[in-house]
Amino acid sequence: MSAQELCFRTANELAAMIRRREVSALEVMQSHVAQIERVNPKVNAIVTFQLERALDRARIADEKLARGEAPGLLHGLPTAHKDLVMTKGMRTTWGSPIYRDFVPDVDSLIVERQADAGAISVGKSNTPEFGAGSQTFNAVFGATLNPYDPSRTCGGSSGGAAVALACGMVPIADGSDLGGSLRNPASFCNVVGMRASSGRVPRYPTRLAWNTFSVEGAMARTVEDVALLMQAISGPDARVPLSLSEPGSYFAQPLARDFAGVRIAWAPTLGAIAPVDARVSKAIDAQRPTFELLGCATEEAMPDLTDADEVFRVQRAMIFTTQYSGLL
Repeated sequence: MSAQELCFRTANELAAMIRRREVSALEVMQSHVAQIERVNPKVNAIVTFQLERALDRARIADEKLARGEAPGLLHGLPTAHKDLVMTKGMRTTWGSPIYRDFVPDVDSLIVERQADAGAISVGKSNTPEFGAGSQTFNAVFGATLNPYDPSRTCGGSSGGAAVALACGMVPIADGSDLGGSLRNPASFCNVVGMRASSGRVPRYPTRLAWNTFSVEGAMARTVEDVALLMQAISGPDARVPLSLSEPGSYFAQPLARDFAGVRIAWAPTLGAIAPVDARVSKAIDAQRPTFELLGCATEEAMPDLTDADEVFRVQRAMIFTTQYSGLL
């Protein structure tokens, strides 16, 4: 298997191959490092690197496996952390010139949990300043480009993560979502991003312990790989009052299910508040028979979104005022 082929195997496949010693964690990491060095200059997805450190940690991962130590769920898998979460000893900028050279002395919980599960960080993925925006560019690192068409946006604010996944730089990555920041770039880059319920992935540390609007979550190239990462990063934490009680193993359940009788609201348009391009509607409508073949009942319906845009703007303004007004 070529190095580039390794970069596009699923996270579940890579994890199993490492456990069976069909490939070493070092070989997996070397392949991804080579892919980053080859492709990243063209798309600018990873903006702060720790590649030598990642290679060293891959060697240590192989040594642990050779000693018979039980591997973690994500043992040896390369990952990237969105530049909105703190990484101990590695620059965290929030995409802002204010924090251009800031290096935290603690890890955010989502970073800590991935490391505890055996994942190895290659660096930080790009984001708009303070995650504000549905595109990915900032004054510190510049723009991240869409891997399918560099003249178009990759989406945001988890755009760096989505592009890194699409380009085979990492098999898993974390992101966050206030108003679409996991889902939007995933859809623009042909990968998977899931906004889970508030508290499913506890946010710590945070100044907004009761904020239900912002969530952290998982991104990958397949649904199965998102479920794998969610096993590692979800689960309760006593320091987070909103964290949900189910353990991460909740996501180890089989993904297959019987959809007979499931009702799906089919909204071909969202009204004036969110116009839908006719080409998008056409592509989505073409998939309607697929859901019906699975046993779902699709019913045309549209939620009442009156004043939704204003509600979102007010809520977002409150969050940003609480977090960043002191920087003014």
